[in-house]
Amino acid sequence: MDKLKNMFNTNEAANYLGVSPRTLSNSRSSGVGVNINYLKIGGCIRYSVLELDKYLEENTYRHTGEAKWVKISNVKTMMAH
Repeated sequence: MDKLKNMFNTNEAANYLGVSPRTLSNSRSSGVGVNINYLKIGGCIRYSVLELDKYLEENTYRHTGEAKWVKISNVKTMMAH
């Protein structure tokens, strides 16, 4: 039970990230967009604060060109495998 104390439901996670709950729901369904690991217990979705912070850290850039370069690099890496 202690592990679930550091977890948010979809509404709480969306609020933490500053996005709508629908954005997280759509991303879970499609696999596109806000790609964050989550836990599903029965019908309940939970997001770890550590995973949310990891997503924020991995998607923090100094300028827009940097973000574009990272996306291009990731696509090239995926295509190579």
